[in-house]
Order: sequence, then structure tokens, then C-alpha cells
Amino acid sequence: MTSAPESTGLLPERVSAFTDDALGTDDATGVAERIARGEISSAEAVDAAIARVESVNATLNAVAATDHDRARRRAGATRIRGAFAGVPSATKDNIHVAGMPTTMGSQAVSSRPGDLDGAFTRQFLDTGVIPICSTTMPEFGWTATTERVGGDVTRNPWNTAYSTGGSSGGSAALVASGALPIAHGNDGGGSIRIPAAACGLVGLKPSRGRLRLDEGNATMPVKVVVDGVLTRSVRDTARFFEAAERSHRNPRLQPIGHVEDGPARPLRIGYQPDSPFAPPSDTDTRAAVERTRDLLEALGHSVVDYVAPVPAFFKSDFEDYWSLLAYAVASNRGGLFGSDFDATKLDPLTLGLAKRFRRRAHRAPLFIARLAASGAVQQRRFGDVDLVLSPVLVHTPPPIGELTADQTFEEHFAKLVKYAAFTPLANATGAPAISLPLGRAADGRPVGVMLSGRLGDERRLLEIAFDLEEASPFASLASAT
Repeated sequence: MTSAPESTGLLPERVSAFTDDALGTDDATGVAERIARGEISSAEAVDAAIARVESVNATLNAVAATDHDRARRRAGATRIRGAFAGVPSATKDNIHVAGMPTTMGSQAVSSRPGDLDGAFTRQFLDTGVIPICSTTMPEFGWTATTERVGGDVTRNPWNTAYSTGGSSGGSAALVASGALPIAHGNDGGGSIRIPAAACGLVGLKPSRGRLRLDEGNATMPVKVVVDGVLTRSVRDTARFFEAAERSHRNPRLQPIGHVEDGPARPLRIGYQPDSPFAPPSDTDTRAAVERTRDLLEALGHSVVDYVAPVPAFFKSDFEDYWSLLAYAVASNRGGLFGSDFDATKLDPLTLGLAKRFRRRAHRAPLFIARLAASGAVQQRRFGDVDLVLSPVLVHTPPPIGELTADQTFEEHFAKLVKYAAFTPLANATGAPAISLPLGRAADGRPVGVMLSGRLGDERRLLEIAFDLEEASPFASLASAT
């Protein structure tokens, strides 16, 4: 159980940016359609988004750096193409965007603007979005909250005393609050799905290779990180991946194509309410997954008890790999972060993970090999189910301070592995998984549930997500009381 939240003083419990302006209460698809029809201009949408972000950011602390002037220039261009042509958005502070700093949420990294767009950034921009800012994250994305040293925290718009999740917490806070209709996130251990669950959003972690990789992620021995978006509707997520596929399609994966409704046949879905690597799921989380199970059965699908065929060594292997990545960061291997990288400014979690790897470095060949093989193993052992239903997290998101970056490594690590126990498997195997906001905690905060599939199964995940959203429309701060 989590402790009581810290006192937030004069901070409002809920923060909503929704207002009667050019964006209204539309999702990204709605905004794009109104721009295309000429009902609003891209410039009006961008100006509205800038005003909304500025109205909530003093409380949410979700912006890493602004890009307002360039956004306005892009919005004034005579021809913007793409499914989200002219729609305001944001990029997370860990991909390369020309003219913007990429600090990875760390004081150790220079805030010098970059020279070039990364490979994924180019694909993201091809969808027509116009980034107005970059968004906050915890240092290097290691943790499942968006809290940095010295009390530099990003707050959840549903209740500012609580975590946004992480590591794409800044993007999630801005989309959930209504400041932006869509924003970039990426996921190396749950970092799209966890903030989606915490902030009441849709978060699809795609299959490995579905989208282009930024250069740093492409060099990993096991490519656990994938990019994507955080949205308030299934149709926005489906539209994004359809648009991204027009920019780049991996021929080794079955295409997603256009998705707008449910699956053509009833599905057999495995039900796993608890993780084999953590304590039992808490009451609110279990209730959300049970309710989703009942919804699926009411929709005509078969739901059966399921235990994922995950070997006992998976947990330690993933933790060791996580530690290896932190070691590579802390040592600035290959000058990855430039000559002005200052390791003395790294936080306790990064330093602790790096130290942990040094003790266990002799295991590297074994855990890398086993994680690299996990995708093929998962494909063979998935069983006779089409998808798997589980929680996203073991318990509801904790209060600000529970996962503070200022605590010791040992305290932070112990809490983290008992909290984010469901999400890492899909990162190791490369398979897709989606978080949907289908539950509510006793205090009204959103609770996410997760559906996972085989490699290349994004279309099926989106189809079932459409059915579930129609059966149980997602709560929004646009209408929450």
C-alpha cells in the first residue's frame, strides 16, 4: 500500500486546461478534421495549445523546453500534410529534435540545442503534428514516475498530489489535462503504458521495429525502447500508427492499416490479474481488470485464466540489463552525451543502477542472450489465447514523494520493482501491448488495464480497444467533476 499523499498547499486537486477555444474538447482526430474543413486554422490550434500549456504548466511542471516561435511558423505554412496536419503536439525530452535541447531529464546532460532531427522525429513530423514544446521525464527514464532531484516533479492533473507515472509523464500530464490533444512518448519498460494508466489515457507500446528508432536506441544490444504517442482516444492512436506506417512500413511485420472498429470474430483472452514477480494487485487495480474481463465477456469474447510462461530468471535478467544501460550512461560510453557531460550531477538511481551492474557484469553475456531470445520464446509459448488481459501496474500510482529521486537507490529500487512488474516483458520480447483507462480508483483517479499480444498484433489490440471504448467510454477531465 502507498502512504498518504504529501500536502499540496494551494495546489488544486484537479487541473484542466479545457476551455472554449479553437481546440475545444476535441481529440487530435477531431482537431485535424476541423482544420481540414477550414473551421479553424492550424495557427489558431497552435495558439490555443500554447495558451493552454502556459495556463497549467506552473502547476503541472510538464514542459522541458518550449518551441513556440517555430511552431507558429510551421502553422502559418501554406501546405501541411499528414493525418494530423496542423495539430499541436509535443516531443519527449529524449529524442533528437533539431534546434531543441535533449537532456534526458538529467542535470548531467548539457542543454545545448541539437543540430538534426532523429529518425523517429522525422517519422513523427511526417504525420503532420506541430510540436510546441518538449516534455519532462525522470532522469534517463529509469523510473516509473516523473520526479527529479530537489523536488522537481511533474504532477498528475487528475490529482496533483499523485504521480503521473513515468517516464513519459510530462506528455501524459499535458494530454490528460487537455493542454494538448496528442503527444510523443516512448517505452523501454512501460514508459508509455504506465503514464497512460496513471493519467487516464490510451498508450500503445508497439512491436519492435514498427517505428523508426532514434540513433541511441538503435545501438542497444537488446532494443527494448520503442516510440509512440499518448492520446485520449483509441481512434487517435489508430490514426497515428496508420499515418506512421505511410511514412515507413517494416515489411517484416504485418501491416496495421486502417482500423476503426472491433475484431471480426470473438477472441480467446487470457486473464492474469497478478504478476509472478510482485505482491498481489491492489483492490482498485484488481477491480478494474475484473470489470474489463466482464466487459469482454459481455462483448462475446472468451476469457480464461492464464499464467504467462515467463521463466523465473526473467526478472533478474531485465534488472541486470536495466543496470547495464545505466552503467553505459553514467560512464558516457563513446561520448554519447558529449564532452560536457557531468557525471557528478547524476541522481542516486542512475548511480545505484550503474554500481549494481559493476557487481554483476560477469553475467552480461548470459542475460543479454536470454533477453535477446525472449521474443522467439514468447511467440512459441503464447498458448491458445489471442491476447492477454492484465493490470498495467501492481497498485494505483503512488503519491508524489513515494518514488522521489532524492531517496537512496536501495529504497527506490525496492519500491519500483514491486510496482512496475507487468510492463517489462513486452519490452524484452518486442511484442505490443496497450494500456486503456477502463477503471477508476475509489478517489476517482484513473486505473489502466493492459492487453498484450504477439509480435505484430497491433491491429488486433486496436480492434479490441475500439470495442471496449465504445462499451465503456473513457473518463476525461473535460467532463470530470
